[in-house]
Amino acid sequence: MENNKNINRRDFLKRLNAATAAIGGASLVGCGNASTGTTATATKKEKSGGMTYRTTPTTGDKVSLLGYGCLRWFSLRDKETGIIDQEGVNELVDYAIAHGVNYFDTAPVYCDGECERVTGIALNRHPRDKFFIAAKISNLSPEQFSREETLKMYENSFKELNMDYIDYLLLHGVGMGKGIEEFEARFINNGVLDDLIEDRKKGRIRNLGWSFHGDVKVFDHLLKLHDEGKYTWDFAQIQLNYVDWKHAQEEHPRNINADYLYGELEKRGIPAVIMEPLLGGRLANVPDHIALQLKERRPDLSIASWAFRFAGTRPGILSVLSGMPYMEHLKENIETFSPIEPLTQEDMDFLDSTAQQLLRYPTIPCNDCKYCMPCPYGLDIPGILQHFNKCINEGRMPLTSQDPTYREARRAFLIGYDRSVPKLRQADHCTGCNKCTQHCPQNINIPRQMKRIDRFVEDLKQEREFDKTTYIWMR
Repeated sequence: MENNKNINRRDFLKRLNAATAAIGGASLVGCGNASTGTTATATKKEKSGGMTYRTTPTTGDKVSLLGYGCLRWFSLRDKETGIIDQEGVNELVDYAIAHGVNYFDTAPVYCDGECERVTGIALNRHPRDKFFIAAKISNLSPEQFSREETLKMYENSFKELNMDYIDYLLLHGVGMGKGIEEFEARFINNGVLDDLIEDRKKGRIRNLGWSFHGDVKVFDHLLKLHDEGKYTWDFAQIQLNYVDWKHAQEEHPRNINADYLYGELEKRGIPAVIMEPLLGGRLANVPDHIALQLKERRPDLSIASWAFRFAGTRPGILSVLSGMPYMEHLKENIETFSPIEPLTQEDMDFLDSTAQQLLRYPTIPCNDCKYCMPCPYGLDIPGILQHFNKCINEGRMPLTSQDPTYREARRAFLIGYDRSVPKLRQADHCTGCNKCTQHCPQNINIPRQMKRIDRFVEDLKQEREFDKTTYIWMR
C-alpha cells in the first residue's frame, strides 16, 4: 500500500468506506474464505453454531473459549459513590451465560477488593454447573507471605464468592518481584502449596495453576517442578497476542515471547488461559493506516477480532480472557467466538507483519492492569499512560510547530489530559519513589516515564520546541 505512513484521517475514512462497500453492504459478521484468508471481495456468509469450547484434560470441563475477565468491573462504578453497579454486572453475566460464556476470572485485589463479591452475587443467581469460577491467591506483598495471611486470603475468597469450591485457582503473579526467591517465600517455604494440593485432592480446588508475569526463570522452575512430579499443574495463565508472540522482548528485554511460553506448556499438555489478547486495548485501537490494512483484508471483521482470533486459534488454548464492562463489547466478542474462525498460516504471517509495523509506533507498553496502583502520592498512573498512548495511536501527537495541525493537536492534548486525569493526579506529582515499578508486569520504568511526560506537557504549555526522542520514544 503506497504512502501508508502519511495517510491522514480523512483519507483513511474514505478508503475504509470504500473497502467496506466491497462486500456489497452485507452484515459485518461471519466469515469468508477461511482456506485462503483473502476475503476482501468474498461473498459474506452467515456463521453457524454457538460458542467454541475447549476441554480441560484433568477434569473434562467444557470451557468457553471466550472467558470473562472481571477486573474491568471497575468501569461500572458510580462516579460519585464509587459503588460498582451490581445490576449492571448482573445483566452482563446473564447475557454471557445465556450465550455460552462459562469461565469467569476474579482476584481478591481486583476492583479494590470488590471483584469477588460482586461477581459472586451475579453468578450465584445461576445453577452452579452453568459456570466455572477462577480465583487467585494474590499475596503480592511481603506482609502477606506468611502461611496464616495467605490462607486467610484464600479462605476469604470462598466467603466473598459465596461458593463451596473453586474451579480454577491460580497462584497470582508468579515471576514478579524477586523471582524464584519470592515464589518460594509466597508458596513453598510457608507450606501453602502443600495445603492447596491437599485441597485439590478434597475437591475444594478442582484445577490448580498459576498466572505468569516477568521472570522466565520462575516459569521454567515451575515447569521443572511439574516434570519431576513434585507439584503438577492443571493449567497456566500467560500473556499472548500477535505482538508478544515473537516480539515481546523488543518492547523490553525482560519480557518473554509468547511463542516460548505457549510452546513449553503445549509440550506438557498443560492448557493455557490467555490474558492481554488486546495488549491492554492497544490492538483494538491501532493507528489508522494499520486499521485500514486490517479492514482491507477482512472488511467483515472488527479490528479487535483479529487479536482474539489469534489468541484462540491454537488448540492448547483453554480460554481467552476479555474484560467486557460494556454490552457492545460482550456481544461483539461472543460473535467472534461463536464459533471461532481459526487463522490460516497466511493470516498469521500477515499479523506478524502488522506487529512489526506496530512496534515502530512509540506507545508505552501499559496494559492498564492497574497493578501499579494505588500510588502513594495519588497519581493516576494508568490514566496518564493511556491518554498518552491514545493520542499516539490516533495520530494526534503535537510533535513540531512546523506541522500545520500543531496548534489544534497541542490544544486537544492538553485539554484531553486535564479531562482524563485530574490535575492533582498528573505526572508532575511523581516523586520517583519507584514503588510502582516492581509491580508492573510490562517492566515499565514508571518514574522515568512520568518525568518524560511531565516535561513533554510543560514544553507544550510553554510552546517550546523539543526533540521528540527526549520523551516517550525512549524506554
